[in-house]
Amino acid sequence: MAFLRSFRLAAFLASALAACLPAAAQLASRAGPVVTTPHVRAELVAQAPQGVAPGAPVWVGLQITHQPEWHTYWKNAGDSGLPTELSWSLPAGLSAGDIDWPVPKKIPIGTLANYGYENTVLLPVPIAVAPDFKAPAALAGGADSVDIKLKASWLVCRKECIPEDGEFLLKLPVQGSTALHQAAFDAAKAAQPAALAKTGSVAIEGQALKVRLEGLPPAARGKTLEFFPEVTELIHTAAVQGKDWTQSWDGDTWTATVPLADQRSASPTTLPLVVALSEADRQPGQPVAWRAESPISGSWPAVAQRAQVSPALQAALEANAAPSQAQTQSQSQPTGSLAAALLGALLGGLLLNLMPCVFPVLAIKVLGFTRRADDHRGHRLAAVAYTGGVMLSFLALGGAMLGLRAAGAELGWGFQLQSPGVVAVLAGLFTLIGLNLAGLFEFRMLAPSSVCSAQVQHPLANDFLSGVLAVVIASPCTAPFMGASMGFAIGLPASQALLTFAALGLGLALPYLAAGFVPGVARLLPRPGPWMNVLRRLLAFPMFATVAWLVWVLGQQSGIDGAGALLGLLVCLAAVVWALTLRGRTRVVLAGLLIGVTAVLAGAIGGNVLRGVPPAMAAASGERWEPWSPERVSALAAEGRPVFVDFTAAWCVTCQYNKRSTLADAEVLAEFDARRVAMLRADWTRRDPEITAALTALGRSGVPAYVLMAPGKAPEVLTEILGKDELRAALARL
Repeated sequence: MAFLRSFRLAAFLASALAACLPAAAQLASRAGPVVTTPHVRAELVAQAPQGVAPGAPVWVGLQITHQPEWHTYWKNAGDSGLPTELSWSLPAGLSAGDIDWPVPKKIPIGTLANYGYENTVLLPVPIAVAPDFKAPAALAGGADSVDIKLKASWLVCRKECIPEDGEFLLKLPVQGSTALHQAAFDAAKAAQPAALAKTGSVAIEGQALKVRLEGLPPAARGKTLEFFPEVTELIHTAAVQGKDWTQSWDGDTWTATVPLADQRSASPTTLPLVVALSEADRQPGQPVAWRAESPISGSWPAVAQRAQVSPALQAALEANAAPSQAQTQSQSQPTGSLAAALLGALLGGLLLNLMPCVFPVLAIKVLGFTRRADDHRGHRLAAVAYTGGVMLSFLALGGAMLGLRAAGAELGWGFQLQSPGVVAVLAGLFTLIGLNLAGLFEFRMLAPSSVCSAQVQHPLANDFLSGVLAVVIASPCTAPFMGASMGFAIGLPASQALLTFAALGLGLALPYLAAGFVPGVARLLPRPGPWMNVLRRLLAFPMFATVAWLVWVLGQQSGIDGAGALLGLLVCLAAVVWALTLRGRTRVVLAGLLIGVTAVLAGAIGGNVLRGVPPAMAAASGERWEPWSPERVSALAAEGRPVFVDFTAAWCVTCQYNKRSTLADAEVLAEFDARRVAMLRADWTRRDPEITAALTALGRSGVPAYVLMAPGKAPEVLTEILGKDELRAALARL
């Protein structure tokens, strides 16, 4: 009885930890320089090598990293799309100029073409500093800085287009050098067109423009140039060079005949334009594009009348486009999909009980049944209280994740174990539980008598809190059926998404709930006896094994120094607990001394626990697995190679099982080699917005997730418990 009450007191500590998780995550979601969506990662960056002072060069810019196959747009988007727009809020004395647009690329989309950017692009903006600029007053203990605020909007497209926006905040130091992103600004500057000394000319010849540019540098002469007008809806953007339009050279003079758009709407008198070398002809350190503003001579042909529909047909189309109330209700309530998600969540929660991290908690709960073998009413009440703790905890975690995602934070299932601080606290909690089960101490020796008496008077509260503890342990795991259900829940309305999380909690609590209402289960359990003390001490070892696993997880996040620091602090924790079990003056002196040593040690090495280590940037020579990145996926796709991505985390037990079984099988690896499949590993042990966005795009909200991609085929997402036959069958379909 004593150790069961002790276990419930430990559960209370776990509930306090769970209550702190949303607040901790909220801190991570405050406005900052980065906004991540499922399609891009946008970051506000700065370049001020001489600080912020009158006459000093100051640049800011929005750096956009696109997911593979997605793009945003240049100032002239082409046949479709919209350019990125930036709206600045700057302190008095600072003013932002226009975007210095890097040269775009032509992106064919079927019979159309756009001008835009793929992969990573920086849109730099110069900041002018007034002569009378004065830095704001320094904060107490801090340095002078200015707040650079930006509201940006962009249209990101693949085959479909999605308007997105974000608010950014960057604190720019006034004194000292800010040059962290110098390479990105240098690359953006190199990609900007240089101004031509001569303006050139543009003549209208029928349904085409005759463009003539003089004074182009020797590096451009004789090369095939790309042509980008800055005026929209003017030329036939999708025209193919050599087929629909021609160009030629005469010394340093370049001429081109470019067809006008069929639905031309612009008739300018001057044409700002950019010509650029093809990517194959560009040389590092040399200009890649040139810009001119050329006057236009000749008479514009009549603008083609836009196609119109009759008023009656237009009214019919508008009426048809407005869905009926019944259609709206049916679309907002995808009954079949929601039912499948609920069933998957229920089965996934049920299978969570088989996870090694959850089993010790269930074993301790079974001891509670044994202790009250003949108390059927007590069994039922305890089962209901435990189920309530499980379901409410899942709802709290799910609600926190949904709320923080809505606020802009990129979080997924199991987000709490992406924090080294949470991992360390859990390791300390399980160390205490293990020491208690091993018989080193009883919580009643350490806790006030009022707390112990409250445990006895409110057993249902203790059962409720043990349900909270089960969720804290189980939530990082992803069982079969869970992945698709959780990913589907992210896109549902909040009420339906929370219903899915409730189904997951019901699945986890179902065995205990069923046992509470089936008297036959209690009759199958052995009678209380000395064996219970043996089992109690035996259960200490799974708890210590959980601590070892948590220390290993922390080692993946904070490195060997972090893991070593945590082990040292856990030893100190055990020593303090032992000292508190002593009596008399010895207890006071020795416990005080050990608490002091622990405090000194925590101050000296505790920072290593929270300090992150940078991930490996490239695979070592000869290694099969490479680190995942959107850029690497794009590069492999350009080579025409299939790609297998393992989305994993150190704290994911299922991930580690798959890694050491199916993904280590010699026959499976031979299949990968035979088909030249690149193997990438996306490590989500620490929070990574890019990985979160990629998981969301795949319809998943947690790990493990496995996806096989091949050029020209839709990505294939495999099951969470990855089987050899399933993986080999997927490889055979390449």
